Amino acid sequence: MCGICGEIFWNGQHSSAERLEVMLQAMIRRGPDDGGLWQSEHVGLGHRRLAIIDLSEAGHQPMRDKELVLVFNGCIYNYQALKVTLEELGHVFLSHSDTEVILKAYRQWGMECVQYFEGMFAFAIWDDDLQQLLLARDRLGIKPLYYAPVEGGVRFASNTQALLTSDDIDTDIDPVGLHHQLTLHAVIPAPHTILKGIRKLEPGHWMIINPDGQMFKKQFWHLETTASEQVGGTPLPKTEREWVDRIHERLKEAVFKRLTAADVPVGVLLSGGLDSSLLVALLDEAGVKNIKTFSIGFEDAEEEKGNEFEFSDLVAERYQTDHQKILISNQEVLPRLHEAVEAMSEPMVGQDAVAFYLLSEQVSKSVKVVMSGQGADEVFGGYSWYAKMHQAGKSIDLSNPREAVAAFAPYYFDRSHQEWLEVVNKKYHVEDVTSQLVGDALTEGGDSFLNQVLRLDVTTLIVDDPVKRVDNMTMAWGLEARVPFLDHKLVELAACAPAELKIKENGKFVLKEIARGIVPDEIIDRPKVAFPMPALKYVRGAFYEFMKELLTSPQAKARGIFNQDKLQQLLDHPEAKESFTAIQGSKLWHAALLEFWLQKHVDKVL
Repeated sequence: MCGICGEIFWNGQHSSAERLEVMLQAMIRRGPDDGGLWQSEHVGLGHRRLAIIDLSEAGHQPMRDKELVLVFNGCIYNYQALKVTLEELGHVFLSHSDTEVILKAYRQWGMECVQYFEGMFAFAIWDDDLQQLLLARDRLGIKPLYYAPVEGGVRFASNTQALLTSDDIDTDIDPVGLHHQLTLHAVIPAPHTILKGIRKLEPGHWMIINPDGQMFKKQFWHLETTASEQVGGTPLPKTEREWVDRIHERLKEAVFKRLTAADVPVGVLLSGGLDSSLLVALLDEAGVKNIKTFSIGFEDAEEEKGNEFEFSDLVAERYQTDHQKILISNQEVLPRLHEAVEAMSEPMVGQDAVAFYLLSEQVSKSVKVVMSGQGADEVFGGYSWYAKMHQAGKSIDLSNPREAVAAFAPYYFDRSHQEWLEVVNKKYHVEDVTSQLVGDALTEGGDSFLNQVLRLDVTTLIVDDPVKRVDNMTMAWGLEARVPFLDHKLVELAACAPAELKIKENGKFVLKEIARGIVPDEIIDRPKVAFPMPALKYVRGAFYEFMKELLTSPQAKARGIFNQDKLQQLLDHPEAKESFTAIQGSKLWHAALLEFWLQKHVDKVL
């Protein structure tokens, strides 16, 4: 896990070592172990390293192989098997790193090499013979890759902070990004971001930048949800039991791959929920002893308990893990929120971002790699709104975008397009781009509306919410997070499972069946709850005053994103029913977080 950056020019301008060094400095926490630069006239690449595989100097980046130069962020879990294949094809290796496997695979197969990689990755290759810069991002967007067109060239980096170190980036608000930000709870699907001058490569895509500045993209992976006769060359299960057993085997493989592809110990972020508890059980099944597990909790509020230690303790005791509990007082949360927002590549409204940030700070003192349960709800239908969408989708034309949006929006959108027009300053007004995007995605083809919803969630929505959040908050402390539930082979299999199987018994039926007998029943059968974080959940007291100060600041007024009358209504009635979204997010917090991020990263005033 690392941070990468680079630039290429086609107008005669040379790459700048000073500029690249500043970009690398903005990513030093992503890769605290080592750093490097490579330049050749109009192109330059930079790398910050978090050493996980091949800890020796042989794993140093940028890595060169004759006319090829590579910078890479991520982990290729099947790199050892690929190395054997490539050696049989005549390639000679000088390291045992997955980085070198990417270089040799590109030499053997060109950009089609991405089809062979199992894992999470964002990388850039400079091919001096072709005079081309090649960028690629993994199938599920687990690793970020941003780029910014500049005068006569393009820069790229693992985070926006690195790109914003230069003053030639257009930092005006992107109206399309703003529409998504305020309707999809801060999810801005690629290629857009909240800023006009910064874009991100879509998951499952690679891009070539030619010497004349032309850019060509290609999608190399698409998630199918139609129940064909087979997936991955194997016939699909027929019965409920067969589905459970097949997914169990595929999940065990996903966990094992993420365990063995590391030359350092691997821990688990243990929340006390089903998903992370199941990871611990499967690691024990794989023969791992003395598993390092970590849980975080917060001070109780009058209305709500602030931790789930009683559930994580059950798992820690059952499997005798090396368990660490971290308890944070509510007084610590708001001051540390500043740091969490500084670590955000884009504005994220999930209030548990600060929890992941604080947890990662402590976990990074013990291990460099952790497994996390992100993605399980979206892959296996764990949220309450999926059943409602499934019911709404039974009577619609699956090829009609308008009907698809009508069945989706009431249970997910933060606000309607009409409300967005009323809330946002007219200078940012655009057509209903969110409904267009969602409508197109939900009518790509599939055998059920719910499976199309889950495909949208897995391939697009969670990429820019929990997945990005976990990457940003863990990498802020040089900690690599691995997400077995987003193994692409597991996702492909689950996507073809019958929709009814996923939402049976209040969702995640298959995972509950797998867990039965190896995870305590108290965890399996408890209702799903949001991560408890009382200090940032209730819109009152110091939290309310902080948001009010942000939204009435001179910077916010000068920016003029929001209709002031509508904003005042939220400030006057922050806990009114209409001040919350369909999934109970605070609209006031959504506005305040956006302004907070802009002040931190664009204005740089806080």
